[in-house]
Amino acid sequence: MTTLLFVHAILRYLILLAGLWAIIRAFKGVNSQAPYSNADNKASLFYMIFFDLQVVVGLILFFISPLIQSATADMGAAMKNPTLRFFTVEHTVMALISLALLHIGRSKIKKATTDAKKHKLALVFFGLSFIVLLLLIPWPFREALSRGWFPN
Repeated sequence: MTTLLFVHAILRYLILLAGLWAIIRAFKGVNSQAPYSNADNKASLFYMIFFDLQVVVGLILFFISPLIQSATADMGAAMKNPTLRFFTVEHTVMALISLALLHIGRSKIKKATTDAKKHKLALVFFGLSFIVLLLLIPWPFREALSRGWFPN
């Protein structure tokens, strides 16, 4: 399980970098009215691929984690514990919302007819996905979650 937690932690940073790259490209595209290029598509594709991998690893962790197993044994008590509630419900739901926004955005971009519309859709959907992503990460400064930058 430690290896999976480490992979989950590393993928977090790859997703952040790829998401930031996709958002910056979308922002530049909106501001400069540049054509939607292959590089724009690759940026969002890497964001999606890393995120999809992260969700698979996260789901495996969800089903084998002793933390989650103890929480699901007594959900009433888990909801009163900020750490258990975060990892059992909040983290999981926000990850799925963020992933859905990313996939919806990619789908809408493919159907858009103009480059300006593609950049605007990318900026909106990837931006929203990224905001939710930032909220779901158990950052070290979130004291109630007691997680470091990397798993021990």
